[in-house]
Amino acid sequence: MPLRFSKMHGIGNDFVVLDCRQRAFPLDAAQIRALADRHTGVGFDQLLSVEPARDPDCAFYYGIWNADGSPSGQCGNGVRCVAAWLHRAGALALGEDVTIESPSGPVTVRLLGPTEVTVDMGEPVFEPARIPFAADAAADHYELAVGGEALDVGAVSMGNPHAVVAVDELADPALQRLGPLLTCHPRFAQGANAGFVQRLDRGHLRLRVHERGAGWTLACGTGACAAMAVLHRRGAVDDRVQVELPGGTLRIDWAGPGHTLWMTGPAAFAFEGEWPVPPAAARRDG
Repeated sequence: MPLRFSKMHGIGNDFVVLDCRQRAFPLDAAQIRALADRHTGVGFDQLLSVEPARDPDCAFYYGIWNADGSPSGQCGNGVRCVAAWLHRAGALALGEDVTIESPSGPVTVRLLGPTEVTVDMGEPVFEPARIPFAADAAADHYELAVGGEALDVGAVSMGNPHAVVAVDELADPALQRLGPLLTCHPRFAQGANAGFVQRLDRGHLRLRVHERGAGWTLACGTGACAAMAVLHRRGAVDDRVQVELPGGTLRIDWAGPGHTLWMTGPAAFAFEGEWPVPPAAARRDG
């Protein structure tokens, strides 16, 4: 039986969304990679599954897989797409706060419009062991040797690990080489999303992100949260920041320690489709 899916994106960060509310998740890592192939499959940065909640305090659960088939703990643009998908399915109403469950824990979403969503992303985590990142204590700056260069890096978790580097110019060709190297730096035990951020003023940032398991993307929601959080901790930005990514702009609000961080932005439907499930997946699901 063909696998029905929705293709969505959040400012260019694109997803395939599967309805698994009444069926088991049908794909293994190899099949996810085949579906993710932009030449012979559908193509996506991440795959999202909408499932029954494991936590009774949550309305639904969503799973996240990268294009290389590896699981992910959180995806900021993805959770907005999940919320918009659930609204279109009649499961979420506009204007109310609803808690849904991610692989890294509960997330509260509020639909401001059918395709405009604000998300409580939780409080940024700077404790190295919880990122995880190899360091004796939390700090605003860490020096990492990357590709023969010493980079000044901020480390934070937004439900997934991030390495944030402040730069003067995002067009610097060295970033194309440094991004993949920073993503797999050995001090990040699970790898990291590598974000390069240019500060324009206290309320405006520009950002590029090389995501673990997906590569360079047009947008990274948790990356925007991470960049704002690292610079806010350093006293370089205000409590509300516009983060401009190649695919569009997100608004990030954070009042500092003791407060949760909110991300606001769009979620868009591209198309619906069917993909022929490989025989092994069909047998396992049936």
